[in-house]
Amino acid sequence: MHHYLQDMQEHEFILWVIGAHSKDKGKFVYDLPKNVVEVHEVFLDDAVKMKSKGTLKYRFTAEEETAFKQLMECARPDWNLLFELFQIKKISPMSLLKSDVFLELLTQLCTEKYPYSAFAESFHTMRSMLLPLLYLLSQNVPVADVYHSISTGYGGLLASLGSWRYDKPLLLTEHGIYTREREEEIIRAKWVAPTFKRQWIQLFYMLSDVIYARAFRVTSLFENARKTQIEIGCAAEKCLVIENGIDYEKMHLIPDKVPDERIDIGAVVRLAPIKDIKTMIYSFFELLSLRKDVRLHIMGGTDDKQYGKECHELVEDLGISKQVIFTGRVDIAQYMKKIDFTILTSISEGQPLSILESLAARRPCVATDVGCCKELLEGKKADNLGAAGYCTPPMYREGLAKAMNKMCQSRTLRLKMGNIGAKRVSLTYRQERMMNKYRKLYEEVEEKYGWDRIRIKKTV
Repeated sequence: MHHYLQDMQEHEFILWVIGAHSKDKGKFVYDLPKNVVEVHEVFLDDAVKMKSKGTLKYRFTAEEETAFKQLMECARPDWNLLFELFQIKKISPMSLLKSDVFLELLTQLCTEKYPYSAFAESFHTMRSMLLPLLYLLSQNVPVADVYHSISTGYGGLLASLGSWRYDKPLLLTEHGIYTREREEEIIRAKWVAPTFKRQWIQLFYMLSDVIYARAFRVTSLFENARKTQIEIGCAAEKCLVIENGIDYEKMHLIPDKVPDERIDIGAVVRLAPIKDIKTMIYSFFELLSLRKDVRLHIMGGTDDKQYGKECHELVEDLGISKQVIFTGRVDIAQYMKKIDFTILTSISEGQPLSILESLAARRPCVATDVGCCKELLEGKKADNLGAAGYCTPPMYREGLAKAMNKMCQSRTLRLKMGNIGAKRVSLTYRQERMMNKYRKLYEEVEEKYGWDRIRIKKTV
């Protein structure tokens, strides 16, 4: 997205950013380009700090009460009514959650759907689901000509709110199918009681529905993702594919690794459960039982400190701390000079930039068969270039170890696969090709709505 903003100098951007913790306010990873004219930060932990504005005195109409009830049920509420309640009529979220209306609707919901659950548990679950939603619906909306979200979920809700508030067009670009990612996370989550998992999952389907219904165009990164969007409920005529693009020349100029006594495997990945670093470590441990001339370099920061700690401890417990190197964040282009091939063990992906950059640098890859990984390594049907790596099922330790071992056995094979991968990226996944497609998307909006210059709101 940073490269995207830099390249789109003909437009001004307003960033409307959702973060988890208000302590991170103003802490940006990148220097903001000059065409970013405003930044508005919203932090979800501020939702719990909201204060009640006294007893709720507003009397809901029957239609408004139905809309709020359907919001609680994670169904298909009338979002126009909800937007109006919190934007125009300025209903206080905390006053509403302490009101008789909320208590009555919650009692109905518990009677109908959760008759065998403790009421206190239902109350706290529903409150924790509604708090961030009502908080976001109450936000001041910056003015823009177009609202462009890069996900469904909370970001998509804000973009939909902005589009409604000022009657402006709405665009959605999904880098991954956020609804499915949250579903996978919630199924595994220990913090969600089994009784309420379906409700939490339905929450994110509801949030995808609101932006799918309102968006002028919905883009994805590859054809299967587009099909998933349609399956979830987006109208097919809205959906189009815009593939990721990278700085091909920068990565392609990286020289091949000078052969030495070791084979170095690189993982350009953040330490997070969805990346399944533990399976990567276990698979590498199995690889060490087949050969001793290998090292694993895990290049990336830590998203989840507890998970990161567990990964480091696992390496220590397996006795492979000399063979596994945690580099933290590094200059990937520089570090790639040390790498023979790469690995990605995610349990969910969109179209990973790490694979594209690896292939552009002529480093083949071993990856799990999630998202677009297989398409990147083996090509689309009309590609006919050949394989640029190996795909295995996710969480399949033995399969990953065997695939890495096959890659280790022949430098000639690695170079051949690397060249195939570089050609594939050059033909389809260049940054300039991606940007041309986004420019055409904005031109389509300009033609439809008649603007010469667009101030584009990004919600992330």
